[in-house]
Amino acid sequence: MKKLSLFLLIASFHFTVSAQKTFIQCGKLVDAKTAKLLTSKTIVVEGNKILEVLDGYVNAGSNDKRIDLKNSTVMPGLMDMHVHIENETNPNRYLEGFTQSQADIAYGSLRFAERDLMAGFTSVRDLGGSGANIAMRKAIQKGYVVGPRIFTAGKSIATTGGHADPTNNYRPDLMGDPGPKEGVVNGVEDAYKAVRQRYKDGSDLIKITASGGVLSMASSGENPQFTEEEVKAIVAAAKDYGFKVAAHCHGVEAMKRAIRGGVNSIEHGTLMDESVFPLMVQYGTYLVPTIIAGKSAADSAKIPGYFPPMVTKKALEIGPKIQNTFSKAYKAGVKIAFGTDAGVYAHGINWKEFVYMTEAGMPILEAIQSATWNAADLMGTQNILGSIEPNKLADIIAVNGDPTKDVNVMGQVNFVMKDGVIYKQKK
Repeated sequence: MKKLSLFLLIASFHFTVSAQKTFIQCGKLVDAKTAKLLTSKTIVVEGNKILEVLDGYVNAGSNDKRIDLKNSTVMPGLMDMHVHIENETNPNRYLEGFTQSQADIAYGSLRFAERDLMAGFTSVRDLGGSGANIAMRKAIQKGYVVGPRIFTAGKSIATTGGHADPTNNYRPDLMGDPGPKEGVVNGVEDAYKAVRQRYKDGSDLIKITASGGVLSMASSGENPQFTEEEVKAIVAAAKDYGFKVAAHCHGVEAMKRAIRGGVNSIEHGTLMDESVFPLMVQYGTYLVPTIIAGKSAADSAKIPGYFPPMVTKKALEIGPKIQNTFSKAYKAGVKIAFGTDAGVYAHGINWKEFVYMTEAGMPILEAIQSATWNAADLMGTQNILGSIEPNKLADIIAVNGDPTKDVNVMGQVNFVMKDGVIYKQKK
């Protein structure tokens, strides 16, 4: 037995010292913390962690793996702070709630998750679905399916008739009276119960629909839909469970209530004006702009019959305004975290948000920073994600070219590593 134990100890030691490392040779490397572009670096990965970042092109050992990205720009895995992993826009979207089971939704979402990952988005924040989003997160964590690391809100929280009330515009006999369990609240007590239900369901964060929305079957796209007391109750309950709170908002009054109530981010922020910018800066609230969603919804609304008339009107009025609002917010010093609302448009083209952000005046390296370092800050995961540094998770991607010379290369992802596993590598 002693000889066997000694043999196992020696074998274990040999395996440890000879474990394969991966040497990634980077022609250019984005320093996400400083928004600077570095040259001629080598990232050393062991297991699912970044071991070190070295100057120059360091050769791999005989037992190690070398990846040549000398003609590419390497950066941390991108992070989209606003997706809906369960679905994707289509003319039949408003019928699917009656024709699809949760199993249909779950299986259908597999292709959306894989597309987002292959586009370089190794982490996403899912802001509302049926609950299949929680199952998808678990399946990806266990390695059953391929997709990004998901942080999900589960079911969004709304008020009666609000943007995320699941029974809006149903026949009266089908409407019922959904409550906190279904994510519909009215008052402080309901607010606490709804947050606790999200915890019970397995959510990672809370999403509220603080104003009306564009794609919901309700007449207003901007009216405030929570009292400030209700927002504060949700935020207080969320803190008990370590949750961050994201607030969908288009209208000014709704934004002010949400910001003063303590939410961590405003999603969309379409009609934000000079009275809101300083409040965002004062409270340190992030804006997640979703420019591509506004543009895409407006484009879809121009197709006859694509949306119901009520939605078409709102999409044409609100959608085109987001880019200009983003530009003003950025110049006013509002903190920006990258988010696209994938699902409102086709998953996998999330990168186009970078084009729209740079068109609006944000330098590309700052836009990349918003999708890495800032996004990790918003999620509270800067200790493990958001930059390429020793001891962080090995979420690393590369694009074919230099985005500082052509932003469109953000759509030419040639390498994707998530958690130390290579999912995409083009020669």
